[in-house]
Amino acid sequence: MGVFDEDIPKKPEAGKITVGEDLARLSEDELSERITALQEEINRTRQELEQRSTIRDAANSVFR
Repeated sequence: MGVFDEDIPKKPEAGKITVGEDLARLSEDELSERITALQEEINRTRQELEQRSTIRDAANSVFR
């Protein structure tokens, strides 16, 4: 290990996505995997949003 090893950019941990990270260092396969992971996260987030909306609508109907 050299004294300045911390200055060398490292690839992100496998499976960890950081918004805004430099994509130039990723391979085509890694970019495809990233897209898939992001789409899955978007779907998961939408499901949570829909669930909260359903709960809110139910609560609103009780208190009207």
